[in-house]
Amino acid sequence: RYMSQSKHAEARELMCSGALLFFSHGQQNSAADLSMLVLESLEKAEVEVADELLESLAKLFSLMDPNSPERVAFVSRALKWSSGGSGKLGHPRLHQLLALTLWKEQNYCESRYHFLHSSDGEGCANMLVEYSTSRGFRSEVDMFVAQAVLQFLCLKNKSSASVVFTTYTQKHPSIENGPPFVQPLLNFIWFLLLALDG
Repeated sequence: RYMSQSKHAEARELMCSGALLFFSHGQQNSAADLSMLVLESLEKAEVEVADELLESLAKLFSLMDPNSPERVAFVSRALKWSSGGSGKLGHPRLHQLLALTLWKEQNYCESRYHFLHSSDGEGCANMLVEYSTSRGFRSEVDMFVAQAVLQFLCLKNKSSASVVFTTYTQKHPSIENGPPFVQPLLNFIWFLLLALDG
């Protein structure tokens, strides 16, 4: 009824609280349907991106069953809306919030993807340290951060590339204090970042 009266904000608030209620009672399908309607309301009303909206969407995402197809559709549509039709890959803050949720779920690959599209180099580094120590081989400690640094650079985000490298190399328990480092790949990345500064 609110939607037909163009009271999008009221309708969105009602749908969001309804979705949260359904989630709290384990009604995943109904909650996911309402979550999609929240997005539809944002799209139809052409609502400007705001932090509180991004946080609401991230909250709904975090409550969805990680294996549900609705979650994939929801995140795709939420990122599209958050880009504001600019053709970009979604708002960096939404990517950061999604990355944090996926990290808590220990879905490190997806978390890394979203961290790369955020501006949170420090969060990315901390996640990579956990990923490397829990799932990687000791011989791969340098590859986790090298891949992230190179991907940040490809996305023209040099500041996050530097932060992820510095934070990771300082916090990883298997990396001795440097630079210079024992691992040649870490020295290469260090020199690459220095060259880009110069």
